Amino acid sequence: MFHSNIGELAALASALCCTVSPIAFETAGKKVGSLSVNYLKLIFAFVFTGLYTLVNRGMFLPLDASLTNWTWLFVSGIIGFVIGDLFLFQAYIEIGSRLSTLIMATVPPISAIAGYFILGERLSSRDLLGMLITLAGIALVILVKGSDEKKIKLSHPLKGLIYALIGAFGQAFGLICSKFGMGNYDPFAATQIRVISAFVGFTIVITIAKGWKNLFSTFKDASAMKSITIGSIFGPFLGVALSLLSVQYTATGIASTISSISRILIIPASMVIFKEKVSAKEVIGALITILGVGILFL
Repeated sequence: MFHSNIGELAALASALCCTVSPIAFETAGKKVGSLSVNYLKLIFAFVFTGLYTLVNRGMFLPLDASLTNWTWLFVSGIIGFVIGDLFLFQAYIEIGSRLSTLIMATVPPISAIAGYFILGERLSSRDLLGMLITLAGIALVILVKGSDEKKIKLSHPLKGLIYALIGAFGQAFGLICSKFGMGNYDPFAATQIRVISAFVGFTIVITIAKGWKNLFSTFKDASAMKSITIGSIFGPFLGVALSLLSVQYTATGIASTISSISRILIIPASMVIFKEKVSAKEVIGALITILGVGILFL
């Protein structure tokens, strides 16, 4: 029974991780900046993943990966971790992890559309309905009435919403590349390859942005380092690896739908930790979004 449901259980565990990680990274990002948080989380993720694969596979580095594995997973890391997370982590600071996580629900629709154009996959009327419902749920949260009650305006800064959307595009296309590159390869070792590529990418970004001084000063902030450590364990280590494990044992759509419940789980967490006031409309919007994801893939 356990083995037959391992994909679904891995997706559920990934959803829990995706609740803890954004909150931890938002906390750290507001103290030391998103660029430092991104870079340090990769260092932690590399070490954690390497230690796990050393125990589980007998090797610290993914030395048994094929050229195909390395090529596609390296590209996936650049797209998903560097481009995607660079904007997503800034969105955490601009509009908060709760709303950013909700906007990330656009990943499945984006993936479906990309699959249609890139892979020639078919889009049914049910797929289109799922996309519309997903977008409607997000729109319900981010759109509010203006002061004159006649115009519609955004409930949060446009810049933060765009950052989160770019993060969603990065994750969607990164996942497609991962699917090409992983095959039957170990998901934790595959994650480590993505982390290595992101480490290279962020080293270049920090050098160009002249952010090394700020990065080194982050080590002196014990509170930020604690949050980064927690976020790294539950995010790029456990969260990403469990999501890859889930798509190996169950359909991508089922895995994506189960993982999407993090949009609901993060609401009470944000209320407790950040003392955020959440309206009934926002809860309903999150539920509608999950419904849309379910219709899209199930």
